[in-house]
Amino acid sequence: MHELPVKDGIRNYVVSFVFVYRNNFFGLLTGIIFGLLMSHAGATTYDFHAKMFLFENFQLMIVIGTAVTVAMVGVLILKRLKVRAIATGNEVDFVKKPYQKGLMVGALLFGIGWGMSASCPGTIPAMIGEGKIGAIFALIGLLIGTMAYGLLQTYLMMARRHKALNLDDENKAKLHCPDNSCDS
Repeated sequence: MHELPVKDGIRNYVVSFVFVYRNNFFGLLTGIIFGLLMSHAGATTYDFHAKMFLFENFQLMIVIGTAVTVAMVGVLILKRLKVRAIATGNEVDFVKKPYQKGLMVGALLFGIGWGMSASCPGTIPAMIGEGKIGAIFALIGLLIGTMAYGLLQTYLMMARRHKALNLDDENKAKLHCPDNSCDS
């Protein structure tokens, strides 16, 4: 019977664990760095959010504008260089999403929620990490809103499908009785 020494067994286990969960580790690491940067920039401070919406302090607007600019330049560079994803090795693809009617209403609701909670969805995990209890309520509201959106979308999809099936039944009936003689 062949047995590995305990030290080799532990090393093999750790290596295989890291290999299997490397994407999760990378995501956790980048999330921690992102949270630290947001905290350092003041994006996790309720007062900065309130003062931004009251146009009293422009620090967060500068941070957001800088982030948008860096992201635009970064995406442009990634597209030109045809970069591959670290986790999967596939070429990074930037697909434009089609415009949807509800985007304006959704943006309005997003802004109202942000103004009322003084926290953007991206800052909530960092706020929780800092121990800010109010962020837990914002997270609960975010989850309830997301669930409500999913339920509404499912309901609307099912209603459209039901309407289409009813129209198909009516059209079939009209094909069989074009002059409505079947009704009598």
